[in-house]
Amino acid sequence: MTADAEIQTALPALASGNVAVITGGASGIGLAAAKRLAAMGLRIVLADIGGARLDEAGRAVAAITGDSAVLAVATDVAKADEVDRLAEKAFGTFGDVSLLMNNAGVGNNPGKPWENRDAWKRLLDINFWGVVHGVEAFAPRMLATGRPGLIVNTGSKQGITTPPGNLAYNVSKAGVKTFTEGLAHALRNEPGAKVAAHLLIPGFTFTGLTEGATEKPAGAWTGEQVVDFMLAALVHGDFYILCPDNEATRPMDEKRMAWAIGDIIENRPALSRWHPDHKEAFAAFMES
Repeated sequence: MTADAEIQTALPALASGNVAVITGGASGIGLAAAKRLAAMGLRIVLADIGGARLDEAGRAVAAITGDSAVLAVATDVAKADEVDRLAEKAFGTFGDVSLLMNNAGVGNNPGKPWENRDAWKRLLDINFWGVVHGVEAFAPRMLATGRPGLIVNTGSKQGITTPPGNLAYNVSKAGVKTFTEGLAHALRNEPGAKVAAHLLIPGFTFTGLTEGATEKPAGAWTGEQVVDFMLAALVHGDFYILCPDNEATRPMDEKRMAWAIGDIIENRPALSRWHPDHKEAFAAFMES
C-alpha cells in the first residue's frame, strides 16, 4: 500500500483538508474510497440513493473524520438536477472540491437488445449519464478554482472486451471509457487547467453489484484493494487504472483486450472469443 505521505506529496488534490465527492459512496468501492480518503484528512461528500445504507455509510465515515467533515447527500445521478443540487451542497458546505469520483453504477441485466427498453434506459441513465451529469455539474467549478483537481470515472473491463451476458452494462461502460478519454483530452487542452481525468477499471470486485454473492468470492478483490491500487496508479500518473484481481493478472487482461481489438483488425466475427470457430485460436493465443 502506498503511504499517505507519498500520495499527498505527489497529488496536491488529495491534501488534508481538501474535499472529495464520491457518488455511489454508500457501499463497495465508493465507501472504501471515502474511508481511505477520510483517514488521509479529506472532507467527504457521500452521494447515493437516500435511505438507511447512505445514513450508515455517513456514520462510518464520520467515525473516522468527525461529523463536521462528512456530508451525505441523497442523490439519483440519473437526474441532472439532483447532481446539480449535490454540487451546490458540496461547494456551499465545504468550498472548493478537489476530487470527484463518478462511481455510482448498477449491474442489473435488462436482457436482450430488443427487450425491456425502460430498464435499458434506466441502466444507461445511471451508469453513463450519471457520469456525464457529474462532469457537467463539477468540472466547470473545479476548473474555475485554478487549483489541482482529479476526476475519476469508474468504468469496467466489460466496457472494453464486451463479453456476452449483460449487453446493456457493457454499452454503458464502453460509453464511460470513451467519454473519459475525451474528457481527459479536453481538460489537458483547457488553458491553465490543473484538473485531470482518469478511468478506473476495476477487475472482479466484491461490491453491491456482485451477483449472487453474499460473501467475497476467492477470485475477487475487495473495494479497499481497488482503492489502494487506484491511489498508487494516480501517483504514477496513469490514465487507465487497470486493476487486476485474484483471478486475472495484467498480462491476461492485456491479451484479452488485444484479442478484442484484433476482431476488427483481423476482420473476425464480432466477439470471436466466444464464437465456436475461434475458441481454439483464442485459447492458443492466451497460452502463447
